[in-house]
Amino acid sequence: MKIDLTDTTASKINKALVEGRRAIGTPAVGMVLTMVIVTDEENAYDSMRAAEEASHEHPSRTLVVIKRHARTPRDRQASRLDAEVRVGADAGTGETVILRTYGEVSDHAASVVLPLLLPDAPVVVWWPVDAPENPAKDALGSLAQRRITDMYAVEHPLEALETRVRSYAPGDTDLAWTRLTPWRSMLAAALDQARVKVTSAAVESESENPSAELLARWLEARLGVPVERIVTAGPVVTAVRLGTAGGEIVIDRPEGPLATLTLPGQPSRTLALKVRSTSELIAEELRRLDADEMYAVALRGEGTEEISRHA
Repeated sequence: MKIDLTDTTASKINKALVEGRRAIGTPAVGMVLTMVIVTDEENAYDSMRAAEEASHEHPSRTLVVIKRHARTPRDRQASRLDAEVRVGADAGTGETVILRTYGEVSDHAASVVLPLLLPDAPVVVWWPVDAPENPAKDALGSLAQRRITDMYAVEHPLEALETRVRSYAPGDTDLAWTRLTPWRSMLAAALDQARVKVTSAAVESESENPSAELLARWLEARLGVPVERIVTAGPVVTAVRLGTAGGEIVIDRPEGPLATLTLPGQPSRTLALKVRSTSELIAEELRRLDADEMYAVALRGEGTEEISRHA
């Protein structure tokens, strides 16, 4: 069910949500969080689709904030809020409100979002593109327990990484880091099996890959060894090599969904290591809403403890 509201207010949107739930016979209970997506028209569809798919695991109220750019002097003077309320089959397992802000309302989007947050529920803010330099101090970001950015969405991702280092606050995370979860799990499991001291390391990836840089910094921090960055044709991270006295530990994924794991003195084995969809990444981030300490370690390259299964 869809309800369109033109030149509206937050109170009218809340009323439309109640009316929509009544019309389809669905109560508000069962939603576990509020997801706020701050995006533009170009990326709104893909972002909403990813959030809708993630909502099957985490039923939520999704608020999509689209700040419309003024095209004429009249547009610049206009101050208006339009909304589209979606409930039932049109909103996954939760409910969705698309907020299009014009004029001065765009500068005060947080005041529009605040009355629409689910009471006593966590808030997650996701910027698929054009994230602020300091998400925690952003007006919308300050409402959230978890703030998600994506360095893949910028023109110069390694410059964005350094910006994230300077502005990091507990609750920040980035999908470039989330993409590394399978790699980190496999590396931890491989070292648990090999039980050897790592003396050198290398990360192979396409140029300017933020995930590869985060992985290299994480390895440097956790293993206490320098990590060589090797540029390949990609896609994304293609291999990690850990040098030991008994030989190399290698996870190699040149392309496709499969990787090869090689341990000293053992036969090679094939492992699943696919490139995951955005909805899978968002679903993973919503499973834990506390501070991601390992992301902070990877950003800053701090700490020298050995990698374990819980790394």
